[in-house]
Amino acid sequence: MDEFRYLRGYGERVMDQVRALIDSGRLAEVLRERYSGGHEVRDDKALFEYVVGLKERYMRKAEPLNKVIYDNKLHVVKHALGTHTAISRVHGGRLKAAREIRIATLFRDAPAEFLEMIAVHELAHLKHRDHDKGFYQLCTHMSPAYHQLEFDLRLYLTQLELQAKQTKETP
Repeated sequence: MDEFRYLRGYGERVMDQVRALIDSGRLAEVLRERYSGGHEVRDDKALFEYVVGLKERYMRKAEPLNKVIYDNKLHVVKHALGTHTAISRVHGGRLKAAREIRIATLFRDAPAEFLEMIAVHELAHLKHRDHDKGFYQLCTHMSPAYHQLEFDLRLYLTQLELQAKQTKETP
């Protein structure tokens, strides 16, 4: 298992700090101290209302969303924590577009800040397809701590994987 698969691309200084937290067994504790609060967004209806609320606050002119759901088929291993799609269909001689956002089910139990980060990320894709400068500017407009949250989410995913590995090794 590549225990740092979520942290690829970060410099050695950062990786040394992460290794020190893992080696000392403090990574979970540090994350709990930073992100102690859960959230009440437990079902698809609440998730739809939550994401549409963010969209209305920051992206009023963007096309409406037709569906926002938790998706248990999205797997972190395939590097998809959320997806956005625009499905175009011809209906009665008119072209209709349905915009959907699917968020990995693991965010049901993740800290509220991580749910916000992934929702902001997927909303930004409504305007910017690629992860370019404009995309990240929109993300930080909606969530000023976006970059720190993205990094901490990567730490959180690393911690979840380490816990799963420990559970398998412990009889």
